[in-house]
Amino acid sequence: MSLRKEKAARLKLSVLDHTIRLIGKKSFDDLYVEEICAKVKISKVTLFKYFPQKEDILLYYFRVWCLKRAVELREKPKEGIAAITFLFDKLAEDSEAHPGIILSLFAYLTDLKRTPKPFPLKVEEKKLLFPEVKDIHTVEIQSVDQMFEKFALDAIFKKEITKSASTRDLTNLLSTLFYGSVVTAHIQQLNPAKFFFRKNIEMVLKGLN
Repeated sequence: MSLRKEKAARLKLSVLDHTIRLIGKKSFDDLYVEEICAKVKISKVTLFKYFPQKEDILLYYFRVWCLKRAVELREKPKEGIAAITFLFDKLAEDSEAHPGIILSLFAYLTDLKRTPKPFPLKVEEKKLLFPEVKDIHTVEIQSVDQMFEKFALDAIFKKEITKSASTRDLTNLLSTLFYGSVVTAHIQQLNPAKFFFRKNIEMVLKGLN
């Protein structure tokens, strides 16, 4: 990669890393751009060059999250219910490790003013995130919705799901549970999150058998 592109990629990942560190358990709204810039040692102009809106950092986090899942599933393939459970487990882990950014991300996803498009992740950023994966540029990033659709179809073909339902309906159901579990766990202060998420997915899938 060129020096210019590598520098830009490192800067964006540094912004993301420091944002995660700074936010902790507080709301993203309470995190100021000036705080991020001070940690990364850049100006506000530079930050907004790469993230036109502060909230774009949340969308960038989500894109990186999806890439990580794609790499993990390629290294240790899973299908159907096992893959669906895997996604819920990873969400539970991250919602406990980074509650502020996960809750803020999901809140932003409901914002009527937000962009409908995912924030792009460039090849250089993929290479810096996974330097040990030689062909990381070939790894396709799928959205949560796309992953659930694929895994639901796997589950139908493997006859893990036997109730008659369209793949789209199943995908919407899983997505609803995915986002809703985080919100409910937060409201009810349920811990550990993984146990709660597992129980939810098991109850839903049991009804589809």
